[in-house]
Amino acid sequence: MAGFHVIAGPDDRIVHPNIRKIGFADLTDALRRGFDDFMAKPSHVIFLCIVYPLVGVVLAAWTSGDGALQMLFPLMSGFALIGPFAGIGLYEISRRREAGLDTSWHHAFDVRHSPAVPAIAAVGFFLFVMFIAWLLAARAIYISIYGNVAPASLTTFLSDVLTTSQGWQLIIVGGLVGFVFAAVVLCTTVIAFPLLLDRDVGAYEAMATSFRAVAANPVMLAAWGLIVALLLAIGSVPVFAGLIIVIPVLAHATWHLYRKVVEPPQG
Repeated sequence: MAGFHVIAGPDDRIVHPNIRKIGFADLTDALRRGFDDFMAKPSHVIFLCIVYPLVGVVLAAWTSGDGALQMLFPLMSGFALIGPFAGIGLYEISRRREAGLDTSWHHAFDVRHSPAVPAIAAVGFFLFVMFIAWLLAARAIYISIYGNVAPASLTTFLSDVLTTSQGWQLIIVGGLVGFVFAAVVLCTTVIAFPLLLDRDVGAYEAMATSFRAVAANPVMLAAWGLIVALLLAIGSVPVFAGLIIVIPVLAHATWHLYRKVVEPPQG
């Protein structure tokens, strides 16, 4: 059973994994390897990830029927904030395939046996808090511009956003605030979950290592964040169906990115 160690590893010692410099070729290779993992046995990833686009459709229906159309885009974009946690089962599949182990879909749930479960849960809770904070911030931005009045319809709302000064103000301010949230999540969790699956270093060190990885590779990991955002946007059209492929590929690729950024333990 996993011990409740979150700040440090099981021996209460904080270990600082070494960080490598990477180039753009490493990003493309990580994506290629992620796609290879997906194609090797896609049945398990479809089983795991079908829920993600379905949740998106349900949320879209909920916002359109509950007078909360203005929250549709924040909800959609907010998925990217919790994406690193959502892909944890797929990191495990990539880890097992790399080690030459069985990659049947049920092994994605082997994460529950990891000694790092408390640390994984702690980082996951952080992402959930960020997601809720983003939704609250987005709602506050909308109210500050439009008041506490819901849009009459989706068509009217889209027309207003794209053709009025208030709409452009919403796009610019919301985009800037959203960028800050996305940047914080990237800096603190870009390789945190794969690291915890591979080595139980504790939640604090997993997030700190992600930050050091970004500090050592600011341009490349910013490019990675942009690639993720673009692929998620493409996968959301139409009606989130493309996410069934995009999400598992990105999750598998994140494991390979971790391998490129973090050096294996010495000895």
